[in-house]
Amino acid sequence: MSAATTPASEQADGRMREADDTADGTDSAAPLDLLLGDAARSPLRRFVPGMSGVRFTTHLARRPGKVAGRTKDLAVELARVGAGRSELAPHEKDRRFSDEGWAKNPMLRRTLQTYLAVGETARGLVQDAELDWGDDQRIGFIVDNLVEASAPSNNPFLNPKVLKRIVDTGGGNLVEGGRRFVRDFASAPRVPSMVEPDAFEVGTDIAVTPGAVVLRTDMFELIQYTPQTPKVRTVPLLIVPPTINKYYVIDLAAERSLVEHLVANGQQVYCISWRNPDARHADWGVDSYGQAILEAMTAAQKIARADQVALFGICSGGMLSSMVMGHLAATGELDRVAAFSLAVTVLDQEQAGLPSALLSRKAAAASVKASQEKGYLDGRSLAEVFAWLRPNDLIWNYWVNNYLLGHAPKAFDILYWNADPVRMTAAMHRDFMELAISNGLTRPDGARMLGSDVDLGKVDTDSYVVAGIADHLCKWESCYRTTQLLGGRSKFVLSTSGHIASMVNPPGNPKASFQTADRNPADSQAWLAAASKVKGSWWDDYVGWLAERTGPERNKPRRLGSAAYEPVCDAPGTYVLDR
Repeated sequence: MSAATTPASEQADGRMREADDTADGTDSAAPLDLLLGDAARSPLRRFVPGMSGVRFTTHLARRPGKVAGRTKDLAVELARVGAGRSELAPHEKDRRFSDEGWAKNPMLRRTLQTYLAVGETARGLVQDAELDWGDDQRIGFIVDNLVEASAPSNNPFLNPKVLKRIVDTGGGNLVEGGRRFVRDFASAPRVPSMVEPDAFEVGTDIAVTPGAVVLRTDMFELIQYTPQTPKVRTVPLLIVPPTINKYYVIDLAAERSLVEHLVANGQQVYCISWRNPDARHADWGVDSYGQAILEAMTAAQKIARADQVALFGICSGGMLSSMVMGHLAATGELDRVAAFSLAVTVLDQEQAGLPSALLSRKAAAASVKASQEKGYLDGRSLAEVFAWLRPNDLIWNYWVNNYLLGHAPKAFDILYWNADPVRMTAAMHRDFMELAISNGLTRPDGARMLGSDVDLGKVDTDSYVVAGIADHLCKWESCYRTTQLLGGRSKFVLSTSGHIASMVNPPGNPKASFQTADRNPADSQAWLAAASKVKGSWWDDYVGWLAERTGPERNKPRRLGSAAYEPVCDAPGTYVLDR
């Protein structure tokens, strides 16, 4: 994770690194459509193994030697634990057991070592079963959640930090924690809060880059950002954010805003801010959102007096943008786009990580039916799904902090953004489910946008594709496969960061780096072997890449908007405030 080097921003960088450790798994800039099948279902349903559990049991029954070996090893290790001779210890970076009481207190040490031994055995049995990829992911998900839930650190009568806190507060921490528990679980998402609801204010603390809303429709507001340089590049950049989160992940606090960085380097920037839909908008599907992107492109072109735009899609916004590009290729209008960029976007859903393993046709049908009855899919339901994908960081960490210690969660702007979701219309949910099940974007006739077959192979516009090597949701290998789908020259950039830090990656941190290569072979591992490491943030690299395709420079506009697109209000607009 990068940050500027001034004292204030160094402090902020430390906070952001800590936030990213816990937030990587929560950002809905993930293989989103694959998680949508789980979001409308009962939370307990995802922990039912179903036929995967049957196959798991059957596979283990066929391997009695491995089961016996695991059982024997566990018995031997538990005997060592009881005798005080076990050398089992948690990972040095496992903050759950950082208190010295876990090592010095004989009872707590044995409890911890027993937990580690049993957890290692349970996970080992999943490996021994040698299941196919999907079953292995599903059973592994359940076992991981059970192991993490059973950690002694989650028990108020075993965690030394909690015991000390009880003594210090006279039990007041448990009273305060109980209040927080009742508040959090009274409504969705029924998971511990990662940030206080009033920790930040949009337009005051975050989303503060100057600009104006120059177009407002029923579906979106278009923000034009105020140029910060005397000269600007002729071709404007239009950013298409996710449809399930607010846009301001690309405009967080000062020195952590991608928009701020772009305008400071002479780029004209426009960004869509999606409306938070409700039941009245149930029929808005991919065609509706695709038409909105085209409308925003037209507005940006006319205001900037340019023949082209550069298009930058993020997560589900990247999927929609890719489909729009396919439509433009089919209608002979692809020359409207000078450059195409994607960040944390998975177009090829084959083995796209745990979310794709959790999806089945039956689950997708049930999920779509549930959202149709309501008219939309609540973004808070997705937040719950994301949290259980990384239970240690996103559930139990806050369980201990909020409920057992009675502390308020720390104020991280990126977690505030994550807790500020957008609903998804029933039609969009249905369309994304169909794309996920069919993996339609990998075939010339597998998906349609605005009446056109989407053939990504005909999209020959230069593209810039960003992924994070530590991304727990969007596997970088899945993001890399986009380079094989698009028909033009693709530059693939692999950041050292995780999921969220792939987007919030400002320059200034001497440890920051990314990898890139001159060629994109079919195999992602072959690309990685040939890639070279570049010090610094990909933001600077992107500015240079974009400049080559959005010039030449001209004087900055004297005002925002135009006679046909008069500014409606200042950025960040009004749609972003709707919860």
